[in-house]
Amino acid sequence: MIFVIARRELRSLFMSPLAWTILAVVQVILAFMFFSQIDFYIQLQPRLAAMSSAPGITEIIVAPLFANAAVVLMLVVPLLTMRLISDERRNQTLSLLLSAPLSMTEIVLGKYLGAMIFLLVQLLLIILMTVSLLLGGNLDLGVVASCSLGLALLLASFSALGLYMSTLTAQPTVAAVATFGVLLLLWVLELSNGGSDSSSGNVLSYLSLLSHYQSLLKGMFSSADVIYFLLFSTVCLILSVRRLDAERLHS
Repeated sequence: MIFVIARRELRSLFMSPLAWTILAVVQVILAFMFFSQIDFYIQLQPRLAAMSSAPGITEIIVAPLFANAAVVLMLVVPLLTMRLISDERRNQTLSLLLSAPLSMTEIVLGKYLGAMIFLLVQLLLIILMTVSLLLGGNLDLGVVASCSLGLALLLASFSALGLYMSTLTAQPTVAAVATFGVLLLLWVLELSNGGSDSSSGNVLSYLSLLSHYQSLLKGMFSSADVIYFLLFSTVCLILSVRRLDAERLHS
């Protein structure tokens, strides 16, 4: 049943202009940033040639592209997830969904999977853009893989939080704003740390989405970073299930 709900969610997404608009706008913005980085790399080449261990295409073009993609998608994902549950509540179809012979876990995972498949399509387009550089140069495929994994885990976290926020309100706009606000807070925790080595600074750094993502952008794969993203997504999904369970009991 999870896949049935996911398929229904995907069909609903692609039948609306929102999904196609998101795909098109994100690709145009990232393509502009991509070509800007290529132009920057070309301008740097005379100086890079004089350096003994100069950074390559991967460090100058690919890593910044994935860093920019994370920021752009942090703005976009709330628009995608805001309607997952809140639309059902606003259209008064949530009670029908809750009364169906489905567990809350199946409903939540189905909705989540539908959103994630859409976002993975977006990720695939970004990866294809990156791989096109092989036509004119060499890439560190290990770093590319690490960046791709990092962005996939980041999108999983974004979506899980967005889904939870969507379970809390009947207004999609409120869900979108709340999701973006929390994501932005978790993003800037690393910046507010200011390089402090205190225990509070270390806690803020650990809670920050940015600090874990930056490590993967540098090609430094760490199981601690992967576990952080998986744990973050799992907690948000569990909270979503509990929220719907409470609503079913009171309906």
